[in-house]
Amino acid sequence: MNEIGRLLESARAGLTRLTPEQAHDAAKGGALLIDTRTAAQRARQGELPGALVIDRTVLEWRLDPTSPHRIPEAAAGVPVIVLCRQGYSSSPAAASLRSLGVDATDVIDGVEGWIAAGLALHAGPADIRE
Repeated sequence: MNEIGRLLESARAGLTRLTPEQAHDAAKGGALLIDTRTAAQRARQGELPGALVIDRTVLEWRLDPTSPHRIPEAAAGVPVIVLCRQGYSSSPAAASLRSLGVDATDVIDGVEGWIAAGLALHAGPADIRE
């Protein structure tokens, strides 16, 4: 196995990953959906209803409840579900958030899995948090 494969395996070992349907239901129950896809990916695939768009480069600062740079929705105890295009980069992102004490996980197969499950997307605009 290559090193990135080891990193991914290690990140996922600490997560209870969700199916797209489970993530959809969790969001209805108050979990934060966080979309880390690029603007180009969102333009091609569509926007996730109710998701907050946060660039991967500032993810930890925006979601750590103890950070002075957090978004208002990042309250202690609020579950966070990270999505990327295919469910790869979201796993290390969720693991990083967990290391900060955030109740975070990600979605199996990412937004592509969401689409395959027939869950809703829309044309936008996204709720972007920088």
